[in-house]
Amino acid sequence: MKRELLFGLFIAGLTAIAAGCARSPSAPTASGGDARVWNIGFSQCTLSEPWRVQMNADVKAAAERHRDRINVIFQDAQDDTPTQQAQIKQFVEQGVDLIIISPKESRPFVQPINDAVKKGVPVIVLDRDVPGANYTCFIGGDNKQIGLEAGKFIKQILNGKGNVVELAGLMTSTPAQDRHSGFVEGISGSAIKVIFNADCQWKEPKAQAEMRSALSRFENIDAVYGHNDPSAHGAYLAAKQEGKGRENTIKFVGIDGLPAEGQKYVRDGLLTATFVYPTCGPESIDTALKILDGEKVDKRIILPTRTITKETLK
Repeated sequence: MKRELLFGLFIAGLTAIAAGCARSPSAPTASGGDARVWNIGFSQCTLSEPWRVQMNADVKAAAERHRDRINVIFQDAQDDTPTQQAQIKQFVEQGVDLIIISPKESRPFVQPINDAVKKGVPVIVLDRDVPGANYTCFIGGDNKQIGLEAGKFIKQILNGKGNVVELAGLMTSTPAQDRHSGFVEGISGSAIKVIFNADCQWKEPKAQAEMRSALSRFENIDAVYGHNDPSAHGAYLAAKQEGKGRENTIKFVGIDGLPAEGQKYVRDGLLTATFVYPTCGPESIDTALKILDGEKVDKRIILPTRTITKETLK
């Protein structure tokens, strides 16, 4: 009986040590020394969108430059909110030192983020803001400003009048809401009308289907405003497949501006313009290191955009 009790205490001690190691690991550095290695949990809402694949690649590349200091645990929520909520809870239970999340939606993540911070785990939110959450830092572009710039651009190329199709992102997310309100402000004071608006949830196939519907209903469409480049590209494909040549007369404008996607579409003449939305990858790792080192960081870090047209690509 005494031997069993001692064995039980030994196992409990090992468990406690393992838990402590998960919270404050130590591993050899690249130079062969011994130093603290921080565990960072990164929850990506989906990898079904090219922009998010690039975000992950940028986070990984930035983390690789500090592999002697940080270990990033990547999770893909596969476009499912409950799965991503569970990932945040799991990261906390695993004892990670910091969490980075690019959330699918806003409201469902207020409580999970607040719970993590309350338990002493800093949280960096990327891309989609979560109003009401007590996160440590938000990093993203100014979606309202980007929408505003897109609206002004379309107003300019249409000489202040015309019919526009708006293919929105997921409207339960703050970027889509801001890209819409900014666009409305950008075309204000003109004779431009949004004759068709659909929530395409950032997905090219959905945008393509909605554009087919718009084409069947409206003979006169002058421009398409896609909340991301896949939506604008899907609209272009729908117009081309229609067989009436309208893909040559409609102006297609998107957002994201990845070199191999939006910028390529502009170079190939499929899109008239795209607006760069930074992936926030490098900035997220730089900010994480500052937080883990005890430095004070800004609550909100807003990254700039730029307009990509054939002229600016030259």
